[in-house]
Amino acid sequence: MSDGTARFTLDPAFTIGDVSPRLFGSFVEHLGRCVYTGVFEPDHPTADAAGLRRDVLALVRELGVTVVRYPGGNFVSGHRWEDGTGPVERRPRRLDLAWRSTETNRFGLSEYIDFLRKVDAEPMMALNLGTRGVAEALELQEYANHPGGTELSQRRVSHGDKEPYGIRLWCLGNEMDGPWQTGHKTAEEYGRVAAETARAMRQFDPGVELVACGSSSQSMPTFAAWEATVLEEAYDLVDFVSLHAYYEEVDGDRDSFLASAVDMESFIDNVVATCDHVGARLKSKKRIQLSFDEWNVWYQARFRDAGLPEWDEAPRLLEDNYSVTDAVVLGSLLIALLRHADRVTVACLAQLVNVIAPIMTEPGGPAWKQTTFFPFAQASRYGRGRALRVDVDSPVHETARYGEVPLLHATATMDDATGAITLFAVNRSLSEPLPLEVDLRGAAVGKVIGHGVLADADPEARNTLDAPDRVTPRTGQGTTLADGTLRATLEPMSWNVIRLG
Repeated sequence: MSDGTARFTLDPAFTIGDVSPRLFGSFVEHLGRCVYTGVFEPDHPTADAAGLRRDVLALVRELGVTVVRYPGGNFVSGHRWEDGTGPVERRPRRLDLAWRSTETNRFGLSEYIDFLRKVDAEPMMALNLGTRGVAEALELQEYANHPGGTELSQRRVSHGDKEPYGIRLWCLGNEMDGPWQTGHKTAEEYGRVAAETARAMRQFDPGVELVACGSSSQSMPTFAAWEATVLEEAYDLVDFVSLHAYYEEVDGDRDSFLASAVDMESFIDNVVATCDHVGARLKSKKRIQLSFDEWNVWYQARFRDAGLPEWDEAPRLLEDNYSVTDAVVLGSLLIALLRHADRVTVACLAQLVNVIAPIMTEPGGPAWKQTTFFPFAQASRYGRGRALRVDVDSPVHETARYGEVPLLHATATMDDATGAITLFAVNRSLSEPLPLEVDLRGAAVGKVIGHGVLADADPEARNTLDAPDRVTPRTGQGTTLADGTLRATLEPMSWNVIRLG
């Protein structure tokens, strides 16, 4: 706008949809130190009887993770699920082709379920449809979920888990469109095996929830055609299509990096359009939901330059140290997911510990929060209830990659039980504060409960082993609510959480 102020109207009558708790999921893959010396380190001073780090368990609970996808990722396409079951001393060591590492299988299916119970999260199990198929998927489903009395279910009982795991949410493979994937398939090949696996799994449990592999990114040459072909085979057999996207600052273009959510929202809209087109063609009344089960800031250029190890155990891989700039971008990506809460009903931040993660650890040493920990924890805690429609009228600026974008990126949620409203807002300007006015028409709120800000004078500020609390949220100043209008000033390059009650 000409006066430089960003504005929008918030009316509880205009709803996007209910926010699924599964929107605040994460991802644990047997990659680098995510598992070993991450969540699992039996010799650590804080380790419990099962070998899980209590300091990490506490941080995961604080982060508010609701669902955890496992065991991959690229790892799953060469993984034999049986290797991670039974007595640890009998589990085989295997070569993992995906990350050129040696897998000990000391942490497996039972340990994963134990971890989830301790952090109060739901399992999301990925199936190997790269080197394996329908039979192995059914065997895993029976082992995990049948009460007892069969060879596979009794095998679980003999391994010490009398009660079934109750896994409801399953991924039918991982990134099968990618030539890098072990067992990569064409869309036609994958569509058939996904449909066959889904049909068989539903014979065991009609209420199972299944995620078909969508495109690994919007930039894939087969994007959209892949989804359409797969869904022609599997539309009425699956519940979700997956999306994966990672973002990084390239060649110092920070303005485009801060606008990364423009791409994420476009990706979501395009997948929704593809799904609905196939549904219309098939004359189906079913509506496919989206599972954005890998997303994050990831500096892939650094990873490509570093290369892969030579069959090490739990090597230090993908241990990006995130700046406050990265945290603001991650907050904007969370806003994008909330703005599509009607269709994105599962999402997993990849990953949880050490590997492009909000939580870092040192073997035998401390665990600490990366800058990206804070936006996720705040969104998981306060971004519940209904997502409200937010259409901003904002000053804009030019970006090299996405053209003209608004400086304000925002969304809001409402808790119908209390009437409380939470606004999530990012100011994308590198240097200028952004005045904000919100018309709270029809909203029965009378005061500002809090305004949390994540920003720093140094855009490269980050938390490290030596300075784990260098970046933390603080209280915003001068935010007021009077005569039905909220007024605030958003600091340059900032993530903001404004709570009204």
